[in-house]
Amino acid sequence: MGGIFRPFRPSVVGDPPTPSWVAASEEEQAARLEATIGITFTDRDLLRDALTHRSFLNETAEDRVSNERLEFLGDSVLGLVVTDFLYHRFPELTEGELTNIRSALVRTETLAGFAREINLGGTIFVGRGEELSRGRNRPSGLACAFEALLGAIYLDQGEPVAREFVMRFAAPALEEVLALRLHRNGKSSLQQLIQASRQQTPSYHVVREAGPDHDKSFTVEVRVGDDVLGRGVASNKRSAEQLAAQDALEALNYER
Repeated sequence: MGGIFRPFRPSVVGDPPTPSWVAASEEEQAARLEATIGITFTDRDLLRDALTHRSFLNETAEDRVSNERLEFLGDSVLGLVVTDFLYHRFPELTEGELTNIRSALVRTETLAGFAREINLGGTIFVGRGEELSRGRNRPSGLACAFEALLGAIYLDQGEPVAREFVMRFAAPALEEVLALRLHRNGKSSLQQLIQASRQQTPSYHVVREAGPDHDKSFTVEVRVGDDVLGRGVASNKRSAEQLAAQDALEALNYER
């Protein structure tokens, strides 16, 4: 239905060779991703560019670009779609409350989770050094790739399809954000409360890490001195700290 990737440009003197471990499977990787997301690209080059990490360009003789420009576009599309969704979903909330929820939905860890749902890390074209350092699994790289893919979808399929793609992830994620209160700055509230009542500052400690790098679980305790006030478990330290702070706030409110 769509076009195909441009053929590789023959190497000339001075050109770095195209990495054979990636080049042979580009078509297959792209087709697999299209099947996963249910979108067939008209301009397959857009999809290829969205999947190209900057590190890959140092090791290929192809005339291609990295996904950074598409990431820039996708970031704006994501912000608009999520903002419009929240504006109509919560007519009673203030600008500040809407901003907090939006921040929880579009932050790096959340977007990396979206990328993992479609195994985007497994389809990114990276350089050998990035591959060996397991760079394709880094949250920042996954988040950027997700935004680049969204930018490519927007250009190739239009705004309605891009919006529908975002909402597949944003709608379920919103329920989790609200349930876990990830949009609340529990750490700030707890710090103000503890400083006012005890003239101390709470500290956060990772007491357990479990699971492989791509699916880790962190258990964090918040303490004041030797007292453990709360505990949180999440897939990243930031969320675990927020949950620990919320746990502490609820316990302190119960005691009061």
